[in-house]
Amino acid sequence: MKLKGGVIGLGKMGISHAAIVSPHPLVDMTAVCDTSSIVLDVFRKFSRVKLYSDYVKMIENENLDFVIIATPTRFHYPMVKFALERGLNVFCEKPFCMNAIEGNELEHLALQKGLINQVSYHNQFVGTFREMKRLLKARVIGDLVHFTGEAYGNVITSDKGGTWRSDPEEGGGCLLDYASHVINLIQEIIGRPVKTGGSVMKKIFSTKVEDAVYSMLILESGLSGLLSVNWCDETYRKMSTSLMVQGKKGKIISDATEIKIYLNEANAKEKLDKGWTIKYITELAIPVDFYLRGEEYSAQIDHFIRCITDKKQTDINSFEQALYTDKVIGLIISDSKK
Repeated sequence: MKLKGGVIGLGKMGISHAAIVSPHPLVDMTAVCDTSSIVLDVFRKFSRVKLYSDYVKMIENENLDFVIIATPTRFHYPMVKFALERGLNVFCEKPFCMNAIEGNELEHLALQKGLINQVSYHNQFVGTFREMKRLLKARVIGDLVHFTGEAYGNVITSDKGGTWRSDPEEGGGCLLDYASHVINLIQEIIGRPVKTGGSVMKKIFSTKVEDAVYSMLILESGLSGLLSVNWCDETYRKMSTSLMVQGKKGKIISDATEIKIYLNEANAKEKLDKGWTIKYITELAIPVDFYLRGEEYSAQIDHFIRCITDKKQTDINSFEQALYTDKVIGLIISDSKK
């Protein structure tokens, strides 16, 4: 029997998730929910799913196995809580919550209920970043010395207009929307930050939220590095995220398209020559049946569905992991106010 799923929030990411879930062989896409009558009319015309403008009614009326929540961040807490209390497995867009207090309650509730939970930090399913994590674990560049985590894009390029992303009460701002991706990558690939320093949240075009975030992060191991994120950079066509890690035996640089490894000496076990080696996403991507925007978007949904069918929660993009990212965000906010 197929799993019955629903999607709450039909913006860019919600529609993407719905498009990936609909053809999934293990899922019956049952219902969608959004407050926009225009969006619902499109689904009414081109699909057979049941339509709702009230997520409470959708969850109460449909016997769902899971729900995908892709609304602005401020709605995550009440929606995720309601779904968990009704016994639904939950896939939630990032960032997890507006603050760690909310996230901590939801993480404990999911654990108490024994429900599968996942947050959409899709970069964890990008082959190049996964390869970087593997190589660092294998210590191919020896003891680590320094790291940088960066993301740049052209989300805000003028002081006119705005969406929920420019409203702090909606969960907008560069820190939650952009920098959270980089923080999450750093904590899972290099190590978990426990302290921040010199944090700056800078307005460029926006008046209510920050457009750039800069901070020094200190990890559990004592390793320090830099976070640099700016969503007002017109030199980028779309969001570009990258990590660089310097070690005593070399350096690794990775983004979503390639990973570059520099070694002082050759590593026969990993078949890496002295000097530079470049591997491309084409040889590292996770195989998926349905491609939309990138393999990672389908791969994360596949992982969530597999966890439900196997009845086994993993630590990949779990509520606990996403909650830690929220805690680091809190550290940066506090540090920036000093």
